[in-house]
Amino acid sequence: MFESLKSRFILIFAFAALSVWTLVQQGVLLGLDLRGGTHLAVEILDPTNALSSEQRADAIDRALQIIRTRVDELGVAEPTIQKAGDQRILIELPGATAEDQQRAKDVIQRSAFLEFRIVRPISELQDVLPRIDRFVAQKYGTGPVTADSAEAEAAPGGIAGIFEPGGEGADSAAGAAGDSAADAAAEGTAAEDTGARASSDTAASARPFSSKLAATGGGEMLAVAVEDLPAMERYLADPEVQALLPRGTELVFGYPQAPPGEEEQFRPLYLLETEQMMTGEELEDAQAQRDPQFGYPIVTFQLSRRGGRAFERATGAHIGEQMAIVLDNRVFSAPVIQSQIGTNGQIEMQGSTIEEARDLALVLRAGALPAPITIVEERSVGPSLGADSIEQGMLAGAIGIALVVIMIVGYYRISGVMAVLALALYVLYMLGILSSLRAALTFPGIAGIVLSVGMAVDANVLIFERIREELDIGRSVRPAVNEGFKNALPAIIDSNLTTLITSLILFQFGGTGPVRGFAVTLGIGIVASMFTAIFVTRTFFMLYLERRGTSAPLSI
Repeated sequence: MFESLKSRFILIFAFAALSVWTLVQQGVLLGLDLRGGTHLAVEILDPTNALSSEQRADAIDRALQIIRTRVDELGVAEPTIQKAGDQRILIELPGATAEDQQRAKDVIQRSAFLEFRIVRPISELQDVLPRIDRFVAQKYGTGPVTADSAEAEAAPGGIAGIFEPGGEGADSAAGAAGDSAADAAAEGTAAEDTGARASSDTAASARPFSSKLAATGGGEMLAVAVEDLPAMERYLADPEVQALLPRGTELVFGYPQAPPGEEEQFRPLYLLETEQMMTGEELEDAQAQRDPQFGYPIVTFQLSRRGGRAFERATGAHIGEQMAIVLDNRVFSAPVIQSQIGTNGQIEMQGSTIEEARDLALVLRAGALPAPITIVEERSVGPSLGADSIEQGMLAGAIGIALVVIMIVGYYRISGVMAVLALALYVLYMLGILSSLRAALTFPGIAGIVLSVGMAVDANVLIFERIREELDIGRSVRPAVNEGFKNALPAIIDSNLTTLITSLILFQFGGTGPVRGFAVTLGIGIVASMFTAIFVTRTFFMLYLERRGTSAPLSI
């Protein structure tokens, strides 16, 4: 089919035109190290080794699809998301700003497990708080409960004070103690001031748990001061503390409630039923909008028909009660159920931005991760470093290719010139293939290009040396060229095939982006170099010999 020069040149120029068109339309996709961005490596979080190897592999596969959906919806240009081995997912976000990178990390890590649960009145805690205080005091070293502490419990602002209408719990107690101290100072009674502080310290040490609670929202929920959060999170993480709560309930923190730009002072704490009314498994769609009446962001969601029927029954049985919308074991909001809710509902996001509402809708649409994930590796590359890498890589590549051209032309003369022309087409073909496959060109990938250029020249060297051997034994030019290409072909295929297998192994098991980038460019370069060395160079020889005549010597 390709015995005539015309058909050969049509194929060569068709590939060249296609490569140029692809490069003009799409360009070459630069990797993370060339244009800057963030590299993340995440793993499934399983500290107790509860997952079997099969479960872990399934969790990684599902997490990969969910993360890809989330990142794609974020709008990051040309992200790279792939598995590395059986336990890790690599995420590369080229060109992202610092703000985009942080937003992407938050979206990627969020488990997005959605629940709807009923809020219980905080008055149900009144009988159990003394037991929790005694347990915490004994286990965490705040001291045993004594007669003085029992007196402190009965004092105004003690445990009972949390549940009084309008009571402010620990804040009321602290304020009362502060007012007494101020009066005593005004009267000059330093002894009474010291006694007030000692009494306050005694009450706090006797009530290490309840002293950190304050009633808020008209007594409907609790609040914990930000400085007390580490201690309270430690206590609530203790299964024995949770076991002391009323049966079928647990205490769950809410999300920060401070408006944008203001510092958070208190974190809400809710008493929830452990039984779920509904989970996000039945959720089909979620969209960010603005409330038409008040203008704050909301997320509207739609449940499946089956989920809608179940949710309608559940909400109908609890009209007038608070329903907590729980995301990743944090209460997002707790509205009062005014009427039955079917397939459509909404999550109010007062104090949040519309961007945060979009991110929440995004993760809800993508679905919950099968298991929590953690970032085990993070690298950021600035655009300036990427520009330096491009400049240095191009310079190194240009020097390497120039030296190859000088040596091959200087040694093989006219035949070397034909090899250089084929080499130019080889570079064009390889960049065109990279562009069409949307394979990222990385800094190690530039090294792969330079190496594959050397291998393309090596194939021509084999052919030229075979031709010279045929000429040395007295063959005429045309038979020598034909035999030279024929005899060099097995060696060319052997050397290139073994290198191609090596590049495939590097791509499959190399794991990191730089190794894969090198493997991709090397593999593509090998395929392109075989085509140019065997087909293109042979075509140039056919044209040269046709123009020079059969008796003219070959410049080789």
